Amino acid sequence: MSSTFSLHQLGWRPEYAQHLTLDDFEVGYPARVAAVHRDGLVVFSSRGQGTVVVPRHVEADAGIAVGDWVLVEHEADRVIRLLERQSLVARMAAGEDHRRQSIAANLDALFIVSSCNDDFNPSRLERYLALALDASITPVVVLTKADLCDDAGDYVAMAERLAPSIAVVALNATHSASVGQLLPWLAPGKTVAFVGSSGVGKSTLANAVIGDAVQLTQGIREDDARGRHTTTSRDMFPTMTGAWVIDTPGMRELRLGAIVPDLGAVFDDVAAFAAQCRFRDCRHEDDAGCAVRQAVMEGTLEARRLDNYRKLQREAAHAQRSIREEREHGRQFGALVRQAVRSKRERLEQ
Repeated sequence: MSSTFSLHQLGWRPEYAQHLTLDDFEVGYPARVAAVHRDGLVVFSSRGQGTVVVPRHVEADAGIAVGDWVLVEHEADRVIRLLERQSLVARMAAGEDHRRQSIAANLDALFIVSSCNDDFNPSRLERYLALALDASITPVVVLTKADLCDDAGDYVAMAERLAPSIAVVALNATHSASVGQLLPWLAPGKTVAFVGSSGVGKSTLANAVIGDAVQLTQGIREDDARGRHTTTSRDMFPTMTGAWVIDTPGMRELRLGAIVPDLGAVFDDVAAFAAQCRFRDCRHEDDAGCAVRQAVMEGTLEARRLDNYRKLQREAAHAQRSIREEREHGRQFGALVRQAVRSKRERLEQ
């Protein structure tokens, strides 16, 4: 397939042009990020495919992700600036790192992939749903290996109970007619991404949608339903339908990157009961008059749902503290640098 695309084919929207001036177009041209490497970016534009470098101040300010739009200098393969995003999927870095990692930008839909086996995990699905809805991206739960289980309908029903308004699709990732169920989200110029744990068939599914086996796949260990890591970088590929697919590595430790995620969109039942609590600041633990705990005791609210809701709330609060601390550290460091510069200038003037 050709690597030269029109802006419309690349998913360009009129909203992006609103942030550009005539002067911008005189010095640069818009391009879309297809891959992020240590030494630069692979971009697609009306000029074709190319590699551009990112000045340190641009990368530090933006944290460029696959799917981003950037303005590239006409006379040099260099990014001038990042264009304003329509959406961004981000997470807090795994481990002790408190950085916020950009995963994919300007998505129209997020395919949350699980499988009809022991990998199916309601709490993990809720986590991904919160991630998508908080970023204003349409989530679609995709259940693979439907052909290998006794009754895929049971898994569909469990997924639908998590968020009744969210589309759930069960399919066989190796069968083209079955994968065709995803076509409503794969219109020309649209961009989607696949997320999910390793071994659920994300790369196999992406290959089927892209129409070319550009991603290597590996087998699954049937004894524990876990697969080996296959995708090791984030890349954007054109599909046969004209849509774009971003494939991401398996995320074994996905922590919310939003400061205040809209958990109510996923846990609407918890939110409904919380509205009936006696106190507005009820923590839903041992508080008097807690309608949420009462619902759990009466069996009208699943205890697992409440536990996961509170866990994600704690993660969001931790992310907020970490981001505040990082900003404060940056402010203090900047003040020290400015003081050092002033002191050196005063010594030179003496």
